[in-house]
Amino acid sequence: QVLLVESGGGLVQAGGSLRLSCVASGITASINDMGWYRQAPGKQRDLVANITLGGIENDAEFARGRFTISRDNRLNTLYLQMNDLKPEDTAVYYCVARSFRGYDYWGEGTAVTVSS
Repeated sequence: QVLLVESGGGLVQAGGSLRLSCVASGITASINDMGWYRQAPGKQRDLVANITLGGIENDAEFARGRFTISRDNRLNTLYLQMNDLKPEDTAVYYCVARSFRGYDYWGEGTAVTVSS
């Protein structure tokens, strides 16, 4: 079992920055890939970015150039640095960890609101 706890969300003005964190606990040795998804009100949950255990990243098109995903495997922590935020980035951001067996663990999410 893996528990994920996100933090770092909040209210920010357009053009501002936020850094999200996701701390994993439990059987963290079972974690392979990790990632961030987001879900805006009334919309589906979409991939923001993911990163392999070895550090290979995959970013959604809207995230490229503005968002940076990283992870510290010693601290079992995933990060998402978000710069130049836009109102359309308003959403709940979820951390996900995929085990080597392909099971996905999800956090409860952290809300990001970007005001214009």
